Amino acid sequence: MKLTQVLFVFRRAWKSLGELFWTHTLTSGTMAMTLFILGGFLLIQENLQGLLKGWGSQIQLFAYLKDSPSPGGVKPLVDQIRSYPEVESVRFVSKAEAWEEFKKSLGAQSGVIEGLSAEVLPSSLEITLKGPYRNRAAVDNVAGRLRRVGAIGEVEYPHEWIEKFSLLVLGVQWAQWLLGGFLFIATLLIVGSTVKLAILARQDEIEIMQLVGAPPGLIKAPFVLEGMVQGIAGAALALFFLWLLFLFFSARLPSSFWVFIPRDELHFLAYREISLLLLIGLAMGAGGSLSALRRFLRIGGRG
Repeated sequence: MKLTQVLFVFRRAWKSLGELFWTHTLTSGTMAMTLFILGGFLLIQENLQGLLKGWGSQIQLFAYLKDSPSPGGVKPLVDQIRSYPEVESVRFVSKAEAWEEFKKSLGAQSGVIEGLSAEVLPSSLEITLKGPYRNRAAVDNVAGRLRRVGAIGEVEYPHEWIEKFSLLVLGVQWAQWLLGGFLFIATLLIVGSTVKLAILARQDEIEIMQLVGAPPGLIKAPFVLEGMVQGIAGAALALFFLWLLFLFFSARLPSSFWVFIPRDELHFLAYREISLLLLIGLAMGAGGSLSALRRFLRIGGRG
């Protein structure tokens, strides 16, 4: 395409964006809503996967003792468990330490446990496994041996819960693409309707261009460019509101929430997801324009 034709395309697109400003704004807003929902799913999925990876790399077993051991009885028990080939480290947590950690995790809401004492919590051992043994079979094996230790009353570990959490992540992935696909198609139709209005507003001009032998690509290009601008604007608007929503909720989460989720594990979309949303917006705008052009211009079959 020649420079003069490129300039013509940009002038026509700019003129149409000005003449049908509110129509294009409405279309961009519709795409923004679609991409906001899709981006919300991506944001949830991104953070769930981050949490899953973090928890999976730090799988611990919690062995709760039947009775408070004597000072001389803790070391032999710790040494016994540390001798397991799968075990990386063992930490003894007394009732007092468990109570202080629990109160600290509650933060400003620690007043809800006022009147209780450290005796309500058992002493425990926090057992961390070596990297090669952080799998279901190895964890089950270690847990089985721990349950046979006389001083240990109960053993808990989050592996089974993490597997259920993985299913939740998978469900979010399926939901985002199923719902996103439905919204994508609906938005294409809306973009197509906007392009139809632009075509009708410039019908005489288009017919004259066809009569003088203007290339089909030159006639289509302004409409496609308008759709692309709408898509980029909609994606940028969706990302802006997602960012505001993320800041709003992350600043207002109760302190007790961080007992389950480390603060540094919660983050906004990565550059990859941001680029994906922008590309999807671009594709929605261009695709909706091309779809409408093929249906309403006689040049569709020759373009």
